[in-house]
Amino acid sequence: MKALNITTVINEYQFNELSKTDQELIQKAKDATANSYAPYSKFSVGAAALLENGVIITGTNQENAAYPSGICAERTTLFYANSQYPDQAVKVIAIAARTESNFIDMPIPPCGACRQVMLETEKRYKQPMRVLLYGEKAIYEIKSVSHLLPLSFDASAME
Repeated sequence: MKALNITTVINEYQFNELSKTDQELIQKAKDATANSYAPYSKFSVGAAALLENGVIITGTNQENAAYPSGICAERTTLFYANSQYPDQAVKVIAIAARTESNFIDMPIPPCGACRQVMLETEKRYKQPMRVLLYGEKAIYEIKSVSHLLPLSFDASAME
């Protein structure tokens, strides 16, 4: 037997330690939660993606009574970015979540489906996409989506 060790480095920041660009991106993700449609879970998620050309795209989770017909904020944001700006890589995506009353204390990670779409977006543009996960008490930075999904399935698996 051979053991494979997989290490993921996650940097933890406070909001005031971030660059102005990252602060703006997180604020836009937080602001986007106001547009979430989450009548069932009451859990609103917003995402903001910084494109290579400097444009920031936002999106939110959209629930539906006929589960699983809804969609997460990360996928809403990336699908819009990829369809409207197909030649622009996504440099950074920020994700924020709140309940009906408050933003959550600690960052939430993207679900598996979102990680897969984020990975495909990263592979599409052949460059890392940074991920910022917002929480009131901490902000996590992951340097590449591949660190969130280390044993990933992508097009190379089908060759």
